[in-house]
Amino acid sequence: QVQLVESGGGLVQAGGSLRLSCAASRRTFSSYAMGWFRQAPGKERGFVATIRWSSGSTDYTDSVKGRFTISRDNAKNTVYLQMNSLKPEDTAVYYCAAVKYSGVYLQDPTSYDYWGQGTQVTVSS
Repeated sequence: QVQLVESGGGLVQAGGSLRLSCAASRRTFSSYAMGWFRQAPGKERGFVATIRWSSGSTDYTDSVKGRFTISRDNAKNTVYLQMNSLKPEDTAVYYCAAVKYSGVYLQDPTSYDYWGQGTQVTVSS
């Protein structure tokens, strides 16, 4: 079992930046992948970014490419989401997730085995 704890959310003005962190309760294995998803009120949970733990390869949804960066710190068992040039439409609860096998379709939230509790990101205009 892996527990994930997110932090770093908050209120920011449009054009600002935030960095989200997701700390895993124990070392994740090289086969894992980690993802960030978000859910706005009245909408389904949607894919934001993912990173394969062993290779570091990343993928992003089109709306955040060039603005968001996902990264990992192996020593700290932590994944980050650096969010720059934030827009009001980025407002959502952001969730961190982990999957034991990175060969699945990583943009599908149902592929993931573990979830954090979520952290609120609010971008004011």
